[in-house]
Amino acid sequence: MTEQQPFEVLQRFPDFEVRRYPAHAVAEVTVKAPFDNAGNAAFRLLFGYISGNNNARESVSMTAPVLQTPAPSRKLAMTAPVVQSGALGDSEFVVSFVLPSNVTAGTAPVPTNPKVKIRSVPGSVAAVLGFSGRGSESAFEKRNHDLQEALAQAGLQPIGAPRFARFDPPFKPWFLRKNEVVQDIEESEGLTGRKGEAS
Repeated sequence: MTEQQPFEVLQRFPDFEVRRYPAHAVAEVTVKAPFDNAGNAAFRLLFGYISGNNNARESVSMTAPVLQTPAPSRKLAMTAPVVQSGALGDSEFVVSFVLPSNVTAGTAPVPTNPKVKIRSVPGSVAAVLGFSGRGSESAFEKRNHDLQEALAQAGLQPIGAPRFARFDPPFKPWFLRKNEVVQDIEESEGLTGRKGEAS
């Protein structure tokens, strides 16, 4: 069974939940492609890395989810749909595999392909809205809009660009696929938690 990124649930709201994610490492690739093609464009390179295209020639376990985020250089309005900025053909996205919890950026094998980068990601508090179905640009756009509105109503402050998380392989029937919009937020008092794992 595929390992899933651990988290702690801090609070549940009607439309989303707030989670604390621990620090973790990712293998990532920046691709210039339309939103709907970015994951496929990066997958071969990332899968190659975890399959042994690294200096240790070691396989690294696949984990879920696969994350897709607008590249940091893109200027985005906080509450605008993320994928609406700029022409699709000119879009840049960072696609990441979350590495297993026992792997750090310091212990991960070094990629042999310079396009694959290993990065340490600090722990964060994030609002998460899950949905099933196709992980398309329009689906992400709608759920991101809903999440940003719900955060404003709850008085929670977003930080940075949202991430789009896919949990299932493309061959899984579309109506059974699990997806999430993950938006880092400022931590506020009164959030308590319990340990959980994506299911």
